[in-house]
Amino acid sequence: MNRRRQIPKGILGFPVAPFTEQGCIDEKALNENINFLVDEGLEAIFIACGSGEFHALSMDEYRQMIDVAIETTKGRVPVYAGVGGNITAALEQARISEEKGVDGYLILPPYLIAGEQKGLIDYLSTIISSTDLNAIVYQRDNAILELKALQKLLGFPQLVGLKDGVGNNEQNILFTQNIGDRLTWLNGMPMAEVTMPAYLPLGFNGYSSAISNYIPHISRLFYTALIEGDKKTVNELHREIILPINKIRNKRKGYAVSLLKAGMEIVGMDVKNKVRPPVIPVEREDYEQLASIIEYAYDKYPRASKQER
Repeated sequence: MNRRRQIPKGILGFPVAPFTEQGCIDEKALNENINFLVDEGLEAIFIACGSGEFHALSMDEYRQMIDVAIETTKGRVPVYAGVGGNITAALEQARISEEKGVDGYLILPPYLIAGEQKGLIDYLSTIISSTDLNAIVYQRDNAILELKALQKLLGFPQLVGLKDGVGNNEQNILFTQNIGDRLTWLNGMPMAEVTMPAYLPLGFNGYSSAISNYIPHISRLFYTALIEGDKKTVNELHREIILPINKIRNKRKGYAVSLLKAGMEIVGMDVKNKVRPPVIPVEREDYEQLASIIEYAYDKYPRASKQER
């Protein structure tokens, strides 16, 4: 297949995995989540990834979430799925993703084991070569590549991007200076708006925005100000909204996921503050602090109407 090797850039949407009271995937809420992100102008949808509680999904739920994403987006934006964990499961997820017709996948770290560089190359090349889909490597946790290892993977045309969740910008400079635009570089750091001012000059022109699930207009305002050199707006948004949310996010392990659902519930979306163990729901005090920040964000920076967007 002569697939178009075009990579999403800009602000990337990572929907959550909404659950019903019975603990099943809430397809209606997921549809609303995805439509909200697409309508707000996010450039791509990454389904069943970290924000979508990839670690806690059954294979049937994985299929279900991809089906909802494909049906909801209707080709308006690219759809990427998460694959990873143990190699057998990752290959099955890659096969499912190809069958469902997604544009590509984000390869998350292997399960538990920290391998040598050769082992990581083998893991990634096995997944990348298993389909013709575009592949993005997620650099984090126990999947941290050295330059020579990443260069060895460039022989696969399917490899189109690297998403960095480590924050070692000395290494990122080595990557971007030696590899250049052969890959698209994405910032995947926790709450990427915090670090994007440091990543943009290195050639990272896209990032995953978790807060877009509930304040996407703030993400857009921030990114536009950043690329236009409007330091005043960037600094204001950092001080008043982004850093205060990040402070709450860092209070508890698992808030990277549950704080998104809390924010979505606060703005009136049909997503409950309900997550699967070992992640915990947002505690009441933190929930109220987040609600105050969101209220301030919408008051000071009103969301544009559909006609204005």
